Amino acid sequence: MDKIQEEIIDEFSVFDDWLDKYDYLIELSQTLPAIDAKHRTDDYLINGCQSRVWVDARMEEGKVHYTADSDAIITKGIIALLIRVLDGRTPEEILTTDLYFIDAIGLRENLSPTRSNGLLAMLEQMKRYALAFETEAHAHH
Repeated sequence: MDKIQEEIIDEFSVFDDWLDKYDYLIELSQTLPAIDAKHRTDDYLINGCQSRVWVDARMEEGKVHYTADSDAIITKGIIALLIRVLDGRTPEEILTTDLYFIDAIGLRENLSPTRSNGLLAMLEQMKRYALAFETEAHAHH
Protein backbone atom coordinates (compact mmCIF):
# COMPACT_ATOMS: atom_id res chain seq x y z
CA MET A 1 0.00 0.00 0.00
CA ASP A 2 2.82 2.34 0.92
CA LYS A 3 4.42 1.57 -2.43
CA ILE A 4 1.53 3.34 -4.13
CA GLN A 5 1.84 6.29 -1.78
CA GLU A 6 5.55 6.49 -2.60
CA GLU A 7 4.73 6.48 -6.33
CA ILE A 8 2.34 9.37 -5.86
CA ILE A 9 4.90 11.32 -3.82
CA ASP A 10 7.48 10.75 -6.56
CA GLU A 11 5.08 11.90 -9.27
CA PHE A 12 4.28 15.10 -7.40
CA SER A 13 7.90 15.80 -6.50
CA VAL A 14 8.56 16.50 -10.18
CA PHE A 15 6.56 19.72 -9.92
CA ASP A 16 7.96 22.70 -8.07
CA ASP A 17 4.99 24.87 -8.60
CA TRP A 18 1.57 24.32 -7.10
CA LEU A 19 -0.11 25.37 -10.32
CA ASP A 20 1.62 22.46 -12.04
CA LYS A 21 0.44 20.15 -9.30
CA TYR A 22 -3.10 21.38 -9.84
CA ASP A 23 -2.75 20.69 -13.55
CA TYR A 24 -1.59 17.20 -12.67
CA LEU A 25 -4.61 16.71 -10.40
CA ILE A 26 -6.82 17.77 -13.30
CA GLU A 27 -5.10 15.20 -15.50
CA LEU A 28 -5.66 12.57 -12.84
CA SER A 29 -9.32 13.48 -12.65
CA GLN A 30 -9.68 12.23 -16.21
CA THR A 31 -8.34 8.81 -15.20
CA LEU A 32 -11.21 8.22 -12.81
CA PRO A 33 -13.57 5.61 -14.25
CA ALA A 34 -17.10 6.94 -14.55
CA ILE A 35 -19.39 6.15 -11.66
CA ASP A 36 -22.58 4.29 -12.50
CA ALA A 37 -25.36 6.81 -13.11
CA LYS A 38 -27.50 5.15 -10.45
CA HIS A 39 -24.91 6.18 -7.89
CA ARG A 40 -24.94 9.83 -8.92
CA THR A 41 -27.82 10.40 -6.55
CA ASP A 42 -28.22 12.25 -3.29
CA ASP A 43 -27.88 8.99 -1.34
CA TYR A 44 -24.26 8.81 -2.41
CA LEU A 45 -23.45 12.49 -2.02
CA ILE A 46 -20.90 13.34 0.62
CA ASN A 47 -21.77 15.95 3.18
CA GLY A 48 -19.11 18.47 3.99
CA CYS A 49 -17.92 19.00 0.45
CA GLN A 50 -18.46 22.32 -1.22
CA SER A 51 -18.63 20.66 -4.60
CA ARG A 52 -20.83 17.67 -5.30
CA VAL A 53 -19.02 14.39 -4.71
CA TRP A 54 -20.47 10.92 -5.06
CA VAL A 55 -18.75 7.83 -3.70
CA ASP A 56 -19.80 4.22 -3.98
CA ALA A 57 -18.07 1.05 -2.81
CA ARG A 58 -18.56 -2.64 -3.31
CA MET A 59 -16.92 -5.65 -1.76
CA GLU A 60 -15.48 -8.38 -3.98
CA GLU A 61 -13.58 -11.37 -2.65
CA GLY A 62 -12.72 -9.57 0.56
CA LYS A 63 -11.45 -6.42 -1.15
CA VAL A 64 -13.15 -3.05 -1.36
CA HIS A 65 -13.55 -1.37 -4.74
CA TYR A 66 -14.53 2.27 -5.02
CA THR A 67 -16.05 4.40 -7.71
CA ALA A 68 -16.54 8.12 -7.37
CA ASP A 69 -17.27 11.28 -9.25
CA SER A 70 -17.38 15.00 -8.67
CA ASP A 71 -18.57 18.00 -10.59
CA ALA A 72 -15.40 19.82 -9.51
CA ILE A 73 -12.32 18.84 -11.42
CA ILE A 74 -9.69 19.35 -8.72
CA THR A 75 -11.80 17.45 -6.23
CA LYS A 76 -12.16 14.69 -8.77
CA GLY A 77 -8.38 14.51 -9.09
CA ILE A 78 -8.06 14.21 -5.33
CA ILE A 79 -10.57 11.35 -5.24
CA ALA A 80 -8.65 9.65 -8.05
CA LEU A 81 -5.59 9.69 -5.76
CA LEU A 82 -7.51 8.37 -2.75
CA ILE A 83 -9.00 5.59 -4.82
CA ARG A 84 -5.60 4.71 -6.26
CA VAL A 85 -4.27 4.15 -2.76
CA LEU A 86 -7.31 2.50 -1.17
CA ASP A 87 -8.95 0.56 -3.98
CA GLY A 88 -8.62 -3.22 -3.93
CA ARG A 89 -7.60 -3.30 -0.27
CA THR A 90 -9.17 -5.20 2.57
CA PRO A 91 -11.41 -3.22 4.91
CA GLU A 92 -8.83 -3.66 7.66
CA GLU A 93 -6.05 -2.19 5.50
CA ILE A 94 -8.23 0.76 4.58
CA LEU A 95 -9.08 1.45 8.19
CA THR A 96 -5.54 1.20 9.50
CA THR A 97 -3.49 2.83 6.76
CA ASP A 98 -1.87 6.15 7.45
CA LEU A 99 -2.34 8.23 4.33
CA TYR A 100 0.89 10.13 4.73
CA PHE A 101 1.08 11.01 1.04
CA ILE A 102 -1.52 13.73 1.54
CA ASP A 103 0.84 15.77 3.70
CA ALA A 104 3.96 14.62 1.84
CA ILE A 105 2.79 16.18 -1.43
CA GLY A 106 1.60 19.27 0.40
CA LEU A 107 -1.98 18.67 -0.52
CA ARG A 108 -3.54 19.62 2.78
CA GLU A 109 -1.71 22.92 3.18
CA ASN A 110 -2.27 23.96 -0.43
CA LEU A 111 -5.97 23.30 -0.60
CA SER A 112 -8.49 25.89 0.35
CA PRO A 113 -10.13 25.13 3.72
CA THR A 114 -13.32 24.01 2.02
CA ARG A 115 -11.44 21.62 -0.26
CA SER A 116 -9.40 20.39 2.64
CA ASN A 117 -12.59 19.65 4.58
CA GLY A 118 -13.93 17.96 1.49
CA LEU A 119 -10.84 15.76 1.32
CA LEU A 120 -11.37 14.66 4.92
CA ALA A 121 -15.05 14.08 4.28
CA MET A 122 -14.26 11.87 1.27
CA LEU A 123 -11.75 9.90 3.28
CA GLU A 124 -14.22 9.48 6.14
CA GLN A 125 -16.85 8.20 3.76
CA MET A 126 -14.44 5.71 2.19
CA LYS A 127 -13.51 4.46 5.66
CA ARG A 128 -17.15 4.25 6.63
CA TYR A 129 -17.80 1.90 3.73
CA ALA A 130 -14.83 -0.23 4.75
CA LEU A 131 -16.08 -0.37 8.33
CA ALA A 132 -19.54 -1.43 7.18
CA PHE A 133 -18.06 -4.22 5.04
CA GLU A 134 -15.85 -5.36 7.89
CA THR A 135 -18.75 -5.42 10.34
CA GLU A 136 -20.83 -7.33 7.81
CA ALA A 137 -18.07 -9.87 7.23
CA HIS A 138 -17.76 -10.55 10.95
CA ALA A 139 -21.51 -10.90 11.28
CA HIS A 140 -21.50 -13.75 8.76
CA HIS A 141 -18.91 -15.85 10.57
